[in-house]
Amino acid sequence: MVCSPPLFAGFTNWIMPLLSFPRLNMLAYWLYLLGSLIAVVGFLTPQGAAAFGWFAYAPLNDVVHSPGIGGDMWIMGLAFSGFGTILSAVNFITTIICMREPGMTMFRMPFFTWNVLLTAVLVLIAFPVLAAALLCLEADRKFGAHVFGTLPFFGIVGEVIPVFGRKPIFDYIGLIAATISVAGLWATVWAHHMFATGGVLLPFFSIMSYLIAVPTGVKFCNWIGTMWNGLLGFETSRAFR
Repeated sequence: MVCSPPLFAGFTNWIMPLLSFPRLNMLAYWLYLLGSLIAVVGFLTPQGAAAFGWFAYAPLNDVVHSPGIGGDMWIMGLAFSGFGTILSAVNFITTIICMREPGMTMFRMPFFTWNVLLTAVLVLIAFPVLAAALLCLEADRKFGAHVFGTLPFFGIVGEVIPVFGRKPIFDYIGLIAATISVAGLWATVWAHHMFATGGVLLPFFSIMSYLIAVPTGVKFCNWIGTMWNGLLGFETSRAFR
């Protein structure tokens, strides 16, 4: 997130300078610069830079195993830099789609422009998730949000939502089936924390990691269906769910 924007956005601003949103482009640059400086300044803190490395594996990335402000600066620095890259991608896609010269069809565009377009699309797919994960990690470290410790509490959520929604759980059988699927697949995804080691079978664990998102998404649909047209209450106890 720190190294790619200078190459991606820098060359694009130089070669394809007529951008749809120039002020947004400038904001993206300052977000990138601010984020990079924050991450680098972490090396000057009393306890040094982030002790969990650039992988930031859990639970090594929590405040217990990696105390110190250096880790927080690394997290927020990459988050700001990621937001800048996202804004640049929006700008580039809009420019390529909406501001081509008359007669410049998509299949007459230069090869570089095609690569910028596809790179920007990939950025919009990946970087929002990464940035959100970084903010959740910082909430874990600073506020004890336990965002990355919620999986065992799916059952609690499944009980709280029907009570405060004044409705029976939506598609109970489907929810149970999804829970069983998550439990079964959970045992096959642990190695996705070790992709960088080179010691795991990447295709198998990658596919399993994708598959577990399906029953997890079913659970969220069940919860949304339970709240839909329900008599939602906003008591104090529900505000913490």
